[in-house]
Amino acid sequence: MGDLVKYIAMNLVDKPEEVKVVEKEGDRATIIELTVAPDDMGKVIGKQGRIAKAIRTVVKAASIREDKKYIVEIV
Repeated sequence: MGDLVKYIAMNLVDKPEEVKVVEKEGDRATIIELTVAPDDMGKVIGKQGRIAKAIRTVVKAASIREDKKYIVEIV
């Protein structure tokens, strides 16, 4: 699932080489931490958080197939 988030983020930003995704296993869910360059933060979050919400929606839809819960955090 981290690869999906990384792919989406890399296509949104100006500096794709600075996109980092870390997956951390939790008790109830897997946390996906997305880190981008400070200049690209606005592009990943979007106006009023719309792009961030869309990324979370895509991950939620894809996680249904795996029967796991994922949480996307933009660091």
